[in-house]
Amino acid sequence: MSDKSVNGCNSGQSYSQCNGTATATTQQQEKETPTKGKDVRVWCDGCYDMVHFGHANSLRQAKALGDKVIVGIHTDDEITKHKGPPVFTEEERVKMVRGIKWVDEVVLGAPYVTTLEVLDQNNCDFCVHGDDITMTAEGVDTYHLVKSANRYKEVRRTAGVSTTDLVGRMLLLTRNHFRQGSAEYDIEKEAKMLKLLQIKSHPGSSNMGQDSAAKSPWTGCSQFLPTTQKIIQFSDGKSPNAGDKIVYVAGAFDLFHVGHLDFLEKASKLGDYLIVGLHTDPVVNSYKGSNYPIMNLHERVLSVLACKFVNEVVIGAPYCVTEELLEHFKIDVVCHGRTPIAMEDGKIDPYAVPKTKAIFELIDSGNEMTTERIVERIISHRLEYERRNQAKEKKEIEAFEALQRQKQTQKAG
Repeated sequence: MSDKSVNGCNSGQSYSQCNGTATATTQQQEKETPTKGKDVRVWCDGCYDMVHFGHANSLRQAKALGDKVIVGIHTDDEITKHKGPPVFTEEERVKMVRGIKWVDEVVLGAPYVTTLEVLDQNNCDFCVHGDDITMTAEGVDTYHLVKSANRYKEVRRTAGVSTTDLVGRMLLLTRNHFRQGSAEYDIEKEAKMLKLLQIKSHPGSSNMGQDSAAKSPWTGCSQFLPTTQKIIQFSDGKSPNAGDKIVYVAGAFDLFHVGHLDFLEKASKLGDYLIVGLHTDPVVNSYKGSNYPIMNLHERVLSVLACKFVNEVVIGAPYCVTEELLEHFKIDVVCHGRTPIAMEDGKIDPYAVPKTKAIFELIDSGNEMTTERIVERIISHRLEYERRNQAKEKKEIEAFEALQRQKQTQKAG
């Protein structure tokens, strides 16, 4: 799965045949093994542009259906041809997918239409994708070949996140994704108000996935609802071993990107067990301003947990690294990147305690990517991305309506 669609299901699912495709239905089925002693190799493909926890969740589910997950990634040219320019380069997209803990191999140059040849070339038993429809620029189902050959398995998409929605948050500078208290999950009223204001100021402009009532059923915005089960599924559940050197880093880790990935890889090499502290949304907003963070705390937790270099996440970590925090987690090294460190209340160094203990280290990730640079990319290409998403949603709505008509016809017959 990918941002051709973003999908997920409960682990260990079995299958029933539905319109010639295998659909995930229960949680009791063991992994299918076509040949005794042979690894079951699962193929997933897509754009994987602006990789987020929805992509990671789909790959987690794919891993539960086999032994190895092989991810095919489309080139920049292929994506541009079928849906418009990607936000990230193919090199960046490959690096991000390789950093997801459930991925075993990455193949660049996957065809937009998944073929039996590509499955065979990569020794894959079947392809896994979501229950939405993805199409080429000509309107062809990108999975029709593997579906016909019965080498396709289908799972439900992860609700509450899409690349379209994230792009919309950046372009519209919305803040509803980190509401607090009783209004935390109440987004529809603000979405509709935004739409009215935008129509008045920019007639014909898109809401970019922010209004679920007006959008494709697959990329429209529906608020992500966090659960303890989802966090458990993403966590490896392993505690540090006796004698392990424990490394701690903290920050926003908003729109988890290649800069974060390179930083965490270097931090992980300083010890045996890496803990990431994630600041709350109000704290992040206090030092970054505007509508940051783009992703709320619940979303950022899953994005960071999906990284293969991360062992544990502290949800709502204190901005200042305190003596109590160091003692509680038995931390040996505290790291920070080369980005500026904002003082708490304008005067307190949040890393004063680890600096005093001589356990603080600055890390140069060697990567210039920041969340702000991503936002700059989106805004500088605003019209291109709006046209891209409008065209994508138009095709998806047409396909969804056709599917509904087909189901009604079958029901009536």
